[in-house]
Formats: sequence, C-alpha cells, structure tokens
Amino acid sequence: MSAINLPGLGPSPARRALLQHRIRLLVAATITYNVIEAIVAITAGTIASSAALIGFGLDSVVEVASAAAVAWQFAATDHERREKTALRVIAISFFALAAYVTFDAVRALLGVGEAEHSTPGLILAALSLLVMPFLSYAQRRAGRELGSASAVADSKQTLLCTYLSGVLLVGLALNSLFGWSWADPIAALVIAAVAVKEGREAWRGDACCAVPTVATTSGSTVSETDGCSDGCCSPAQQRDGGL
Repeated sequence: MSAINLPGLGPSPARRALLQHRIRLLVAATITYNVIEAIVAITAGTIASSAALIGFGLDSVVEVASAAAVAWQFAATDHERREKTALRVIAISFFALAAYVTFDAVRALLGVGEAEHSTPGLILAALSLLVMPFLSYAQRRAGRELGSASAVADSKQTLLCTYLSGVLLVGLALNSLFGWSWADPIAALVIAAVAVKEGREAWRGDACCAVPTVATTSGSTVSETDGCSDGCCSPAQQRDGGL
C-alpha cells in the first residue's frame, strides 16, 4: 500500500506510552554500556599509550551525555517541551566529539606518541561493533514512530559510535600487525566530518520526518509520511510540514 499523508495523526495513547517506555529502557541500556566502555577504553588506552583508545573512551562519555539528555526529556510528562534542549545537548556532544577526534588525529599524524598493542582494546572495539548497531536501530525505530527528533538524533550518536568502533578496531589491528600508525587518524578524520554533519542536523532539529503505521477509524493501518526518507519530526515539525 502506498503511503498517504494524514496530518495530525500518530500513535495511539497506549502505543505512545509503550514507545516512551521502550525508549527509556534503550537509553538506560546505552548509558550502562557506554559507562563500562568508557572505563575500559580509557584505562586500556592509558596503559598502552593509545590516543585512539582514550579518544574512544571519551566518545563513550559523550554518548552517555547524549543518552542522558534523551532520558531527561522523557522523564517529563510533556516531553515535547524539553525536546529542543535535548537536541541542543546532542548537537553540542557531536561537535565536541568531532573537535576531539580531529585534534587527536592531527596529533597522531604529526607523530606525537606511539601506541602499543592492546588486547583489551581490540576485544572492546569488536564487542562494540556488534552491540551498538542493535541499540541504534531499536532506538531509531521507536523514535521515528513516536515522532521524537531527539531520540532519533541520539540513535545516530550511537550509530556513530559503531563507526568509531570500526575505526578503532582497524587502527589497532593495523598498528599491531603492520605498524601502520597513520591508518587510524586518517579514518578518524572521516568520522569527525560525519559527526559535524550529524551535529548540524541535530542543532536544526532535522532528525525527521516519518511517523509510520497510523490506525484509521476502520481499524486498518496506513503509513504516514511527509516526504522525508530518514528520521522523524516532532509533532510541531509535522504540523509545519517537517521544516
């Protein structure tokens, strides 16, 4: 069935409550995992003198701040009023992450510090590469259906952590196997560019625009979209045509 536009419709109150509860659980899982990830990465990075591992651990701290912003938003009854502030926090987190990764990558390219092999770092990067995509997908799906731009923006933060996990894993592996110290900072600069892009979108509230599966009075369901192919709009953005 092709999608049709039904302005003002969205999840039923019961479905909305379920989605809000699901997002709270996903945010709690994200915060818990990233706290553990930060402790392990920063500790292992310090022992191995690995700027990449320390940077990955600091990214986990940024991810905790982003998830906490969404948790704060959904702690309120009228969570839509807090969405703009939550989006600002997420955007600033992206910019801070991009700034640090860029600084750290440039330092590495200039030959400041030489990382040693780190088995805990390799294991952590591989584990995060498996865990983060599932957390990101589940939160993005719930956020889209609920119409929460901040939840979708936070899911992108989690997805970015997946990319960083891949960068870290490749960088640590190449450094351990071949001594190619330049591989990680080059890839990290690409990730920094992606972080800036996502930060700009979160700042503008552009993590929009689909709220699928709307119930009709006849009991059937239809897909509600406003033309965007990725993300979701808040109810206010939907009323304004996703702008």
